[in-house]
Amino acid sequence: MRFRTSISRPAIGPLVAVLLGLTVALLVLGVVVRDFLIELWWFKSLGYEFYFWQRLLYGYFVFTVATALFFTLFFANFWIGSKYLGAPRPRAAAPESPESPKSPESPESPKSPQSTDAKQATPARPSARLYQRFQTRSLLLYLPLSLILAVVVALPLLFNWQQALFFLLAPEAGISDPVFEHDLRFYLFSLPFYRLLYAEVMVALAVVLLGLGLLYWLEHRAMPRAQGGLRRGARLHLSLILSLLVLMGCLYFFDDAYRLLYTDSHLPLFHGPGFQEMRVTLPLIATAAVLALIAGALLLRLVNTGKGTRWLAATLVLLFAVIGLRQTPALTERVGEFIVKPAEMTREAPFIANNIEATLAGYGLQEVEVRDYPLREQGWEAITPEVQANLRNIPIWDADNLLSVYRALQEIGSYYAFDDVSVGRYEIEDAYRQVFLAARHLDVDKLDASRQTWVNLWLRYTHGHGVAMTPAAQAADEPIQWLIHGIPAESVAGLSLDEPAIYYGASDLQPVIVPNASHELDYTSADETKLTDYHGSGGVPISSLFHRLVFSLYFGEPNILYTTQITDDSRLLFRRDIRARIKALTPELILGPNPYLALAEGRLYWIQDAFTSSPWYPYSTRYNGDIEHFERPFNYIRNSIKVVVDAYDGSVDYYLTDPSDPIAGARARIYPGLYKSFDEMPPALKRHVRYPKSLFDVQMDIYTRYHQRDPKTFYNQEDAWQLPPNQWSEGDQRMRSHYLTLDLIEPEQFEFSLMAPMTPLGQPNLRALAVAGNDGDNYGRILVYNFPETALVHGPEQVNAFIKQQPRISQELALWNQQGSRAIHGRLIVVPIEGVMTSIQSLFLQTNAEPPLPQLARIILSQGPFVVMAESLEAGIEDLHDLIEETRKKDPVRQVAPRDASPEVSPESL
Repeated sequence: MRFRTSISRPAIGPLVAVLLGLTVALLVLGVVVRDFLIELWWFKSLGYEFYFWQRLLYGYFVFTVATALFFTLFFANFWIGSKYLGAPRPRAAAPESPESPKSPESPESPKSPQSTDAKQATPARPSARLYQRFQTRSLLLYLPLSLILAVVVALPLLFNWQQALFFLLAPEAGISDPVFEHDLRFYLFSLPFYRLLYAEVMVALAVVLLGLGLLYWLEHRAMPRAQGGLRRGARLHLSLILSLLVLMGCLYFFDDAYRLLYTDSHLPLFHGPGFQEMRVTLPLIATAAVLALIAGALLLRLVNTGKGTRWLAATLVLLFAVIGLRQTPALTERVGEFIVKPAEMTREAPFIANNIEATLAGYGLQEVEVRDYPLREQGWEAITPEVQANLRNIPIWDADNLLSVYRALQEIGSYYAFDDVSVGRYEIEDAYRQVFLAARHLDVDKLDASRQTWVNLWLRYTHGHGVAMTPAAQAADEPIQWLIHGIPAESVAGLSLDEPAIYYGASDLQPVIVPNASHELDYTSADETKLTDYHGSGGVPISSLFHRLVFSLYFGEPNILYTTQITDDSRLLFRRDIRARIKALTPELILGPNPYLALAEGRLYWIQDAFTSSPWYPYSTRYNGDIEHFERPFNYIRNSIKVVVDAYDGSVDYYLTDPSDPIAGARARIYPGLYKSFDEMPPALKRHVRYPKSLFDVQMDIYTRYHQRDPKTFYNQEDAWQLPPNQWSEGDQRMRSHYLTLDLIEPEQFEFSLMAPMTPLGQPNLRALAVAGNDGDNYGRILVYNFPETALVHGPEQVNAFIKQQPRISQELALWNQQGSRAIHGRLIVVPIEGVMTSIQSLFLQTNAEPPLPQLARIILSQGPFVVMAESLEAGIEDLHDLIEETRKKDPVRQVAPRDASPEVSPESL
């Protein structure tokens, strides 16, 4: 027993270590393989298997190519360097193998009087042995050393492989900068890649130079001085590497010159280089580059001949003096003080013009169409059919208040929820109408604890059901009108919902297994509980035991493996949040804040705006406004891609809406087949595409200053605008754009449009209206209606003051706020109708009880100082017209919008 114990004890330790090591290795391998398989299956289920392999292998391809290039650089230089090591060997000397290298003090050496036997007894120094390895060009040393160095240097390209592909495949933009006249492609794609490559090449050349220096230092240590001199080839080799380093150093000054295009030293006046940069800094950079090149040539001469020390010293003094002048602000400040400021507008005018042109191009505003709006001074003479037509689609409700109504009246089941209200337009009963709609999605968190079982969460409660839709125009004296409502859905003529189930939505949804033996809950009513089975193509098949095992490990849910409710047709649906779904497919795209819902051919679709952006557009002003919806700063932005997700089967389609965008064009080349042409989008879906509000808000923020295209006007900010203050919401500080259906783009053609009012900077009166088209060929077309500077058009601040000063409105608001409820002001909408600027604002009455259920109480209409409150738009327009006519009869001399009628806008009145 003792003998067996003494043998087994030492054997247990290594065995346990081996088992633990294998276990850890298997776990790591299992996690890697599990995640890889899940991603592969998921991409394959969406029809993007080839795209999956592209994304996976592109980075390794770029990394492999870069590693091969740097390996060649290192190996070739070390191999060539070893050729010039040491002095010529005596002819009588017999070649020796690397395993028994000839010592520099061997008997064959004329300097060594010692015998061979005696020398072999003396061990060679480590530096001598290493030197002999280099001298004999041992592959066992050069190959691994060169490979390791190449991998380390090329590693950044593994994480920045997209820059390399953009550099190779990006198309020309056809736009050149005004300074260096490079195509925009150079700044968006080539320059970032050059900067990355520059750092890598500099490191590689420095490593080569240090490596060769180490070789010759080892030679010096290992050999006698008489044999330690450099051959001519070795000197040339070192001189070549040093020359490349000098040239790379000179390239730094080119990058320094390009960075001038992004300077912000002239803000807030303008962005980009001005007189000082172009007339002082740029010549200093060019001078420094020339001096650096001369200093490099003199350094090479000194290294090879030992001559030119004084010339090199003098050149270096000049170089550092020029660099000092470039880096210190003293010179440019003096130039600015004595040359620029006395005639600043004249000196800076061409550079301001460059900034204006580049900024308008960077934000897609260079083709904005400017029109003068024909104001009708005396108001309408009669309420014509044209005026009535303009009122049919005015959005009396706003999304925030309407969401509360949808939740209170249309959630129906305790496990349904509305998260967001979208705006759209539909042909309803042969009429083009603006509507609001929202998806009734599933919210399992609303289930009580007893019903939150695994079967219910994964198999039973699997999808939302249908939508609620209301027209934009409503009346306060009538019940709210529904276009689609209820479960099952009831709809008016012209709207049909054949597939109401919503398996993919704009919220974080639980993974589910469908169809299954338990069947899915479709909806419940007073009479029955309706069950259903999923028959779509979404999700990953999960019928096989291997698939179930992998998914069980991935989600940490053993019931996926053990359950008996999975059938041969079962599929696992996950990543059902459409934004997370799109991000998993295309993480480089910037997504708009909210996807919007569209009903087309009886099915529900989500449309998500995707943006491309860059901070590298030369001379363009960087956006400094509200960038909450955007992930990084930019001075170039396009909405070039629309992403459509089927709410039932989760299919994802990308449509390229702006082929002129070089960033989107480059991605289309990198991933052929991923982006479809916009013409391939089904016409039923294309009718619901809308111009993104988030982009239009950014554009209008920029346009408030950059509509002043004349450098002199821009310099003085003589006609700067602003978005009016938002006085009715706790969110944005400024009024943002909103969707309206009006005939402002083409006469007598009602189109779904975005509109934003503009006021002069620091003034409350209305100066302009910006409109963006959404329909057909007018999609993305931006018009700005200017009002005459001699006419007073009351802005939102003034209208709000007029409303507050109206006695009847103030009395009713005070009364409502004292009866256990509160009055809520809706969004103020400025509508140009037949030459008359009309402001419309809804009033909602909301009780203090829960849940809040706002009711449309009144509609306020205003034309300048004339304010009425009515229960419908039609009645309000009639009352407003009568009030103006009555005033005109009493005082024929008085105009509808008198110049002295503007109230004093004070903080108290607002």
